[in-house]
Formats: sequence, C-alpha cells, structure tokens
Amino acid sequence: MITQPTCVLLVDDEQDLCLLMQMNLKRMGINAELAHNVAQAKQKLASRHFHACLTDLNLPDADGISLVQYVTEYYPNTPIAVITAYGNMEIAVNALKAGAFDFISKPILPEALQQLLEKAIVPHETPVVEGNQLDEQMLIGHSMPMQQLKTTLRKISKTQAPIFITGESGTGKEVVANLIHRLSNRNNGPFIAINCGAIPVELMESELFGHKKGSFTNATHDKQGLIQAAHGGSLFLDEIAELPINMQVKLLRAVQEKKIRPIGGDTEIAVDFRIISATHQNLENMIQQGKFRQDLFFRLHVIDVQLPPLRERGQDILELAQHFIRKICQEWEIPPQQLTTSAQQFLMQQPFKGNVRELRNMIERAITLCDDQKIDIAHLQGGRSSMLHATDATIATSPMEIQSSLAVNKKQKLPEEGLEAYLEEVEKNILINALEITHWNRTLAAKKLGMSFRSLRYRLKKFGLDDDQSNE
Repeated sequence: MITQPTCVLLVDDEQDLCLLMQMNLKRMGINAELAHNVAQAKQKLASRHFHACLTDLNLPDADGISLVQYVTEYYPNTPIAVITAYGNMEIAVNALKAGAFDFISKPILPEALQQLLEKAIVPHETPVVEGNQLDEQMLIGHSMPMQQLKTTLRKISKTQAPIFITGESGTGKEVVANLIHRLSNRNNGPFIAINCGAIPVELMESELFGHKKGSFTNATHDKQGLIQAAHGGSLFLDEIAELPINMQVKLLRAVQEKKIRPIGGDTEIAVDFRIISATHQNLENMIQQGKFRQDLFFRLHVIDVQLPPLRERGQDILELAQHFIRKICQEWEIPPQQLTTSAQQFLMQQPFKGNVRELRNMIERAITLCDDQKIDIAHLQGGRSSMLHATDATIATSPMEIQSSLAVNKKQKLPEEGLEAYLEEVEKNILINALEITHWNRTLAAKKLGMSFRSLRYRLKKFGLDDDQSNE
C-alpha cells in the first residue's frame, strides 16, 4: 500500500473524469492536481514536484504522447502513465515506446488505478536497489557494448513496458531478464523463468495457465499456473519462438487483459505481471512463415534489448574467464588457478560461437585437466579430445555391458541432448566403470585412465561422485 503523502498530476480535458479520479485518489491518501491540456500540464510540472503523472492521449492542444516524451526527457524521475480507450492497444504500445511507465484503459476502475500507482510510486521506506553494484555482480565485463547495455537496463527497468531480448545462444538472456527484474520496483515479487521449448506441447496450457481439479484425466487437484505464480513480479518467457500458435493466442489475451482462465475454470483470475521475453531466432521471418502471430510480436516487442556476442566484447573474455575460474575453484574447494599468458592469448582468438556458455564450459574442462595451478593452452584445447581418448582407452578394458550401452544410446542421445551433454554422459560412464573395476580405489582408477589423481578428483566432484567409497 502507498503510505506516504504523495501528489500526482492528472491531465485530461474531461473535467468530470478528472474530478472522479481525484476523489478516488483522495480515498487512497493521494493528492491530485488537475490540468486539462498539455500547456497547463507543463506549467504545473514546473511549479512543483509530482510523484507521478497520469495523462490522457487525446488532448485539445497537443498529442498526449508528446507530453510523455516531454516528461521523460525533462522530469525523468517522474513516472508518467497514459489513459487509453478500451482495446486501443496500438496507441498504448506506442506510448510505452515513447517512455510511458504503464497504461490504464477506460473505464478506469479504482482498484486498477491504485495498483498502477503503487507500482509507479516507490515508498520512501522501500530500500533502493543499488543498480551499479547489482549489474556489476550479475553482468561481468567493462567493454563498450556492456557499458551501453548496463545503462540501457538501468533505464528500462523503471518502466512496466514489455521487454524483448534478442541475442545469440549463450549470451545470457536469462541473466539480463533477472537483472531487469531486480532493478525494477517489482524486485520484492517473484521472478518466474519459463523455457517455452522445454515444456511438452500437451502440457503447455496446464503449465502456463493452471487447471482445476477434474478438468482432465489425472487432474487430481487444482494447480496454479506459472503465469499466476508471477503475480506481483516478472514473467520471463525464454525461447518464445517455440510457443505453439494456440498458446500464442492465449498468451496475447493474458498480456493485454492481465487475466487468465485455468483449464476447467469458470472465472478469469486477475494477474499483475511484467512480461520479458527472449529468443535467438528471427521472429520477423517466422511471422512471414505463419509460425508466429504478428499481433503477439507487436505486443511483446515494445522495448528491444540486444545482447552482444562474446567475440565483440574484447577484454571481457579474460574478465569472464577469471570470474569463472574463481567461482569454479570455490565451488570445487580447490586452490585457485591462473591462466598463462599464452592461454589468455588463445582465449582472445576464439570465435566463441556458444558465447559465455561455451567459455564457462571450456574453463571448467581446463580446470579438470590441469594438474597444477597454471591453466595453459593444452588444457583449454584438451577438453573434448581428452574425453574421447579416454573413451577409447576405457572401453577397451570395460565390461561388454558398458560398450553395448554406449553404442546403443549414442545415436539416440547425441541428437536429443547435444554434443556437450552426450560427452559428459560418456565421461561419467567411463569414470564409474573405472571405479567399479578398481573397487572404487581412485588412485588405481586414475592410473587406469591415464590421468593424474588430482584430475580424477576434479572430475568426480564435477559429477557428484566424490563419496566415501574409495579405499586407497
């Protein structure tokens, strides 16, 4: 609830509506001053500080969007929301793009007005998130593209406008979405992240919208959907391009009306959430192909955030590498490692098609292979080749069951899980097999695998196999 003495500016040429809203705000403990055109609004803004501004878009002397732009430029600490005609989403979206904090549709319900202003006006007692400190913790790097990105995120986090994040796979889209949430005045609410490509199509509606008991076979109890779980916070839809067409229709309604209907439900449930979506695919091409709805794209694509690929971030590569080394060594409880000069040069020359995710995997493999505190080029290069050589050496002395299992599953698991996941499973099977052959004597297992005991220990920690079964 808003508890501090506040004052908002109402701008509308319908005097009766202004008076009605003024009375409703008075009941909420909020004072309101009135202006009936853009000129009056500018005079009022110059005369005193307002905690928020609420303006109609159809004003007699100028377009309301021009007032939005004016307030955004000259009074950036005063959030401005717009009043729109019911169902006129195109104008509302244009206002958000111009810098509006949010919008509210006529007829204006008191509870909707209060909800909007509670988001716009942050009480004095609410702790302010230290943006600079937070984005430095979550977004590693000081290159020009990252500095520009951080500035953009601090700015857009103040609005309620939908955010659309694009970027290559592995650039950190969920990290950015989470940072936007934590920098916003919704940071006390939940951050719900959903990978649209990871939910089976037949379960999609139930997962997103929830269901009522008995609405379908095996619906033995009411289930809250993930959209409702984001109430009061932010909803992040990753890989939005994977959302089926029928779910796109339902999502569009949920975003526009801020209401959902669970499967088997008789009534709609009001939900208050800010939507952030992301993809590495070209949605405009998918629209042309009929695979993605243009109206949903228009509604989600209000503020565009593009993440730079790692290869364009210069020295950030080494800064990230050092960050991952510290983090992994701490997690594995091992002495800190250092990159040699040649290893640093090697990293700076890599294309990193998998971006930050690929760099993290490379560093993790290098630490696994490193026998001292110096990570060199051989360790950075040796991740895949080491695993594959170990596969050949171990299978030759493994039981027939292991050979058969790997051979049968290889064709199926490689396309399903990808190369990285497949190689990790192969590596884990090799470790377990060697340990079983040596009755979990890790020293003998390391010799059998042709690696140092330390390297084996790192790998066991990686896969959670470092238990008390060893007897060396």
